[in-house]
Amino acid sequence: MEHAVQTGEAGAAAAVRGGVVRRAGLFGRLDRATRVVEVSAPAGSGKTVLLRSWIAGSGLADRAGWVQVQRGEGDPQRFWISVAAALRETVPGAPLVRPVTAAPDLDGWAILEWLLKDLAPLTDRTWLVVDDMHELRSADAQRQLELLIMRAPPELRFVLATRHDLGLGLHRLRLEGELTEIRAADLRFTLSETRALLEAAGVGLSAPTLAELHERTEGWAAGLRLAALSLARHPDPEGFVAGFSGSERTVAEYLLAEVLERQPRQVRRLLLRTSILERVNGELADRLTGRSGAGRILQELEQAGAFVISLDTARSWFRYHRLFADLLQLELEVTEPNELPALHATAAAWLAGHGFPAEAVRHAQAGGDWGLAVRVLADHWFGLVLDGRGAVAYQLLAGFPADLVTADAELTTLTAASEITRESLEEAERHLERARTASASVPADRLRGFHVLLALQRIRLARKRSDLAAAIDGARELMDLAEAADAVPLDVGEDVRAVALVSLGEVELAWLRLDEAERHLDQGIAVARRIGRPYTEVIGLAQGARVAAYRSLALAVERGTQAIELARRHGWAEHPVLSAAYTLIATVMIWRGQFDNGERWLRDAEGTLRTEAEPATSLLFHQARGALDLARGRYDDALAAFRAAGRHAALLVSPHPLRTQPRALLVYTLLRSGDITSAERALAEMDEQHLQTADMGQALAALRLAQDDTQAALEALAPVLDGSASITTPSRVGAWVLEAIARDAAGDRAAADNALERALDLAEPDGIVMPFLIHRAPGLLERHARRRAAHAALVATIRALLAPGSSDRTGPADEIPRELATPRNRQVRADHVPGSGGPLLEPVSEMEMRVLRFLPTNLRAAEIAAELYLSVHTVKTHIRHVYTKLGVHGRGEAVERARALGLLAPSPHRH
Repeated sequence: MEHAVQTGEAGAAAAVRGGVVRRAGLFGRLDRATRVVEVSAPAGSGKTVLLRSWIAGSGLADRAGWVQVQRGEGDPQRFWISVAAALRETVPGAPLVRPVTAAPDLDGWAILEWLLKDLAPLTDRTWLVVDDMHELRSADAQRQLELLIMRAPPELRFVLATRHDLGLGLHRLRLEGELTEIRAADLRFTLSETRALLEAAGVGLSAPTLAELHERTEGWAAGLRLAALSLARHPDPEGFVAGFSGSERTVAEYLLAEVLERQPRQVRRLLLRTSILERVNGELADRLTGRSGAGRILQELEQAGAFVISLDTARSWFRYHRLFADLLQLELEVTEPNELPALHATAAAWLAGHGFPAEAVRHAQAGGDWGLAVRVLADHWFGLVLDGRGAVAYQLLAGFPADLVTADAELTTLTAASEITRESLEEAERHLERARTASASVPADRLRGFHVLLALQRIRLARKRSDLAAAIDGARELMDLAEAADAVPLDVGEDVRAVALVSLGEVELAWLRLDEAERHLDQGIAVARRIGRPYTEVIGLAQGARVAAYRSLALAVERGTQAIELARRHGWAEHPVLSAAYTLIATVMIWRGQFDNGERWLRDAEGTLRTEAEPATSLLFHQARGALDLARGRYDDALAAFRAAGRHAALLVSPHPLRTQPRALLVYTLLRSGDITSAERALAEMDEQHLQTADMGQALAALRLAQDDTQAALEALAPVLDGSASITTPSRVGAWVLEAIARDAAGDRAAADNALERALDLAEPDGIVMPFLIHRAPGLLERHARRRAAHAALVATIRALLAPGSSDRTGPADEIPRELATPRNRQVRADHVPGSGGPLLEPVSEMEMRVLRFLPTNLRAAEIAAELYLSVHTVKTHIRHVYTKLGVHGRGEAVERARALGLLAPSPHRH
């Protein structure tokens, strides 16, 4: 091998490639291990080689998932996606574990619960190996892994390799005899193993020299491997062995110097100059060395076992063993310190041009090229976020000097984006204002993209505050940019273009500019689909479903179903991004009278809804829940749900078209329950501006009818029925039903029949029945049935639902696409009885969910508090709230109830 590390004769090199030393004693301990194995030893102790050779030698290759923790890993989402992917590659895990694609807001705790649900049926022994656990820097991810260990089925075994002991509460497993510990002393090679290792590398030593080498390295795996590389063809093996001693680090530095000294100049240059990289391929290595042929050298180094590890089956990407890389970097800093900035700049430019923005920014920062670092991060910010790497984006932002962040308008805008994500809205607003005033510093060729980025952050901030007026201002800015270039500017990047179009459509929907909203959402969906951004596409489809609901409930369901199908293909069935789609479909089912179906969809919505979500989403969920209870005659429950919706409506900054809906439904419920006084009071509390809306016009008409003031009811309905208001079809049906009731009460039977006919004409295409159940007119429907054949099936359905004792009936065509049914839909069917699995009135909050996930374990409240870094009092408070929301009185009941609702994974399979 012309360029490879010199290791001796070809036959010996083949032995290195063909296998490793079989360490029978350690293999036996691993074979006998029970629940968890912790392999804890310093760098270079042979942890990874031991575990890989054990898996291969024990025939576990198809039953062991391997996770390599990235250096400094601080992103729980990325860690858990790698865990899921590793388990999917095992034979037992492949049919059980869902594929999960990275996405914004994909919470590590949620992924953990999905994984527990998927693994619950596991019956075959499966191993999860997590290498370099010490690199997992996220406290949340560590707690989540501990929870997985505690709650996973017994057939799942864990092997954790780390440089130091883990703070994962493994002492509990030690006490239970479920922990096998392998430490540095256990990993040290015996004299016979040392001989086998050297012979495999083609190195033969006399017995005294072999014993001396073993003593001087103390059986340290990395030292022995470096020594083997140095000893190959060495002219004086005995003198070489006698020439070093000291600590492991000292020995390693000495031996590395020997290895490098014996390599051809091209190999030495390659190793040193590429040591700055986390991973390297031939083209990048050629760029850093200024020569060609690096790819072949890297492959030969990997074949020779020279601390080079291939990362893909094509053997095109490689990384160095971390101890080896650290030593190489130290040598580079000593021998070529002046080259470091140029090396980092070259790496940054190549990585930025080949689709590796995060690595490019890190190298630009390390090389002090702040201009390149700013450009790459700003251009790829949305891409990183959409890839579920928001945490990485924020870490990169934190790597800039504070004075540069303050002075650079683009960095200031990104800082605002970071603050919005952290809910620091006042700070975000200050940064946005500072960015706006500093916009003159942005280069001309980047100015339009900067303005798009700024407008998008203004929209995000406004939506977090539920300030529709401010969101409209941001949308208008986007529209001005769009009109100037006949589209959202192409030069801002396709990721930004897709996000901008969808964001614009969302705001226009809230603004009830339906045509514009539909157009921009469709454009955003098309761009997202073309560039492979399913998360943005799902949002666009879900919001497009809401737009469609103003015209056709069937089209709304179609759009919502498309969003759910796409999300499910990426493992997002329970992601908050779907809460709007689930809620919309639930609402449609309820308004069609398909109550059981609607309740199932509400349960799906409940599983994705965050109490910290935008108020509009929570409002629509509670509104749907209240409508279901109202239809079933549960007036107290309906009132509670509409009041909860009203609390979320109060968070919407006026004017907002959703703000008055809960109050109108509250009035209808009070009237249905016979409480006219409270209904009148509820309307009296509304200000004049809100009383002028279509929702309140109908509510006022319903109240006046209950008070036998027919003329006032007709006057209230007139502006609603003139067609000027942008209201949904169900609302328009309700208005015509009220008109029919009012005309009939006024003695104008012809007008009443015509109004009812208008209502039925509007209702029939989508099978809408709910307005007829809220505003009951059985006499009018009976008269219609006797005199007219039109709408016969719809009228028969409504009359059946109006019949005494029908409030709990399913209603017509109670269908749900079974391919969309979640595990919860397939397994759960419970009556509305406290503690029996009926729906929750108020969703469990995110922090309450974190506490709930620990309840299936045997941890006490104080231990749960320690795991979550909370006070015991806080944990106990959350537990009480969980009990209240679940309608239970104890821990066991809470776990059982949560499992029935799909909030927790089922009890794992037990033999």
